Amino acid sequence: MDWKEALRRRLATPGAETKGKKSEQELKDEEMDLFTKYYSEWKGGRRNTNEFYKTIPRFYYRLPAEDEVLLQKLREESRAVFLQRKSRELLDNEELQNLWFLLDKHQTPPMIGEEAMINYENFLKVGEKAGPKCKQFFTAKVFAKLLHTDSYGRISIMQFFNYVMRKVWLHQTRIGLSLYDVAGQGYLRESDLENYILELIPTLPQLDGLEKSFYSFYVCTAVRKFFFFLDPLRTGKIKIQDILACSFLDDLLELRDEELSKESQETNWFSAPSALRVYGQYLNLDKDHNGMLSKEELSRYGTATMTNVFLDRVFQECLTYDGEMDYKTYLDFVLALENRKEPAALQYIFKLLDIENKGYLNVFSLNYFFRAIQELMKIHGQDPVSFQDVKDEIFDMVKPKDPLKISLQDLINSNQGDTVTTILIDLNGFWTYENREALVANDSENATDLDDA
Repeated sequence: MDWKEALRRRLATPGAETKGKKSEQELKDEEMDLFTKYYSEWKGGRRNTNEFYKTIPRFYYRLPAEDEVLLQKLREESRAVFLQRKSRELLDNEELQNLWFLLDKHQTPPMIGEEAMINYENFLKVGEKAGPKCKQFFTAKVFAKLLHTDSYGRISIMQFFNYVMRKVWLHQTRIGLSLYDVAGQGYLRESDLENYILELIPTLPQLDGLEKSFYSFYVCTAVRKFFFFLDPLRTGKIKIQDILACSFLDDLLELRDEELSKESQETNWFSAPSALRVYGQYLNLDKDHNGMLSKEELSRYGTATMTNVFLDRVFQECLTYDGEMDYKTYLDFVLALENRKEPAALQYIFKLLDIENKGYLNVFSLNYFFRAIQELMKIHGQDPVSFQDVKDEIFDMVKPKDPLKISLQDLINSNQGDTVTTILIDLNGFWTYENREALVANDSENATDLDDA
């Protein structure tokens, strides 16, 4: 029934004859009540008859609150079951061996050197025989991706098998990392990654020599590299996808190789020698043995030629405790200085150089830091270099969009960020830059002498 008609009938009832006995306000209130009642019924009826509302899928699921223990346990269990199911979908060692056997059996001659090849027809045959788990790998897209310059239109069996192995490894690793994702949101917090690496240590033969008392320092050293480079905004969490996309996990898992060369260990941040080197440097700098580094102690880092102005900025901007730096903050400092070509390291140093917090370096900023270099040159009996010359060289190297300002992006784009920052913060680095031509000539002479000998 139409609500207007219902209202009209109600007002036309015998009781309407007595409406003169009611006040005008009472009649208005009664009319509004009836209107509200009938309009609500009419509106609700329309909504209920519309089937569209029943087909809208639910797109948001609220995360359980901390006090909802049962819901949290249910969520954890369901995630664990899901990850187990995904794990069972991956190829195991026996299935990988069977895949290699089938590929080798269906290779398409002729071979290229010692490399076996396979054409698309045999590729599809192997896909049919390999089983449902392998179906995702035997597609035209994968074949085309691996097809290069073979005149017979074939792909390398070894390349394809390595592709499958890499995909399986990535999925295994993602599942392994997801088990430590307490929040279940696709990222790891610092404590989550610490637990992952701590439980990974016994599976890495190259770390067998580490004492258990050093485990906590090793884990801290390893985790800092992930967070320094993958969490530039310092949110305290890293996407699992970003961990898989970078090479750090490869470097870490490289320690499974029992025959890893000494050179590889020295260049691998996650190796035992590297971790012990960094921690040993920290202990050597800590002269008062209080477990923290003061500005004076940090000034002896490296060649002990960093300027006081730069060190002041380090302690102004970085997290300190009563004016002293802990091991975690020291690791960020080391990672920045040892990787000055990397955007994350340049961002760290740029923040220290940007004394006015303007988002760019101007002539004043450059002069502020280079003046300290000039003072150190005088102390060491060297003739100070003109700031104007250095300033012109820096702007020529960087070629910023704005001729009067150097932004962080300008530094990164120029590929000269490491040179520019070294010139401004380290006397030894500036001296090396200033005498680069003489040093190159000297190296050439030494090489010639060795050849003659």
